[in-house]
Amino acid sequence: MTDIKELLLSRIRDVADYPEPGVMFKDITPLLADPAAFTALTDALSEIAERTGATKVVGLEARGFILGAPVAVRAGLGFIPVRKAGKLPGATLAQAYDLEYGSAEIEVHAEDLAAGDRVLIVDDVLATGGTVEASLQLIRRAGAKVSGVAILMELGFLHGRQRLEPALAGAPLETLITV
Repeated sequence: MTDIKELLLSRIRDVADYPEPGVMFKDITPLLADPAAFTALTDALSEIAERTGATKVVGLEARGFILGAPVAVRAGLGFIPVRKAGKLPGATLAQAYDLEYGSAEIEVHAEDLAAGDRVLIVDDVLATGGTVEASLQLIRRAGAKVSGVAILMELGFLHGRQRLEPALAGAPLETLITV
């Protein structure tokens, strides 16, 4: 696993003062542009899907779509996008959550998840944990079970993992890299 961590880290670029002064943005676009690194990432996340017994993969808007869709294909599972409010047509379930400054809302198509589904949530970065926490609530409200959460990179200094512990209710949270 050390080799994959080194490969992935070597393809993540730091961008200082983006999107605002004082923030060190972790840009994954070089990783996505490198077929060997993107394949290694997809394989690692697919192994988590298989190990957790997932039957569907949820990708969180927007980079979670980029990572989650190939994971679902590789693992032979369905892919469900969780989007910002107002982006999905038809009947949706919504979940509001608090941000550092304000609030937001995510949605999923009501018919995309069912009682027998075991869902792996995939995203690129775990920061404060608000979006993942809201997605856990949304998936359970839809009647599905959470098989786990798989994240490319955890920003440990923001303590998102600690925030998520109660909401995970025993579901595993796996991150490939912690910075």
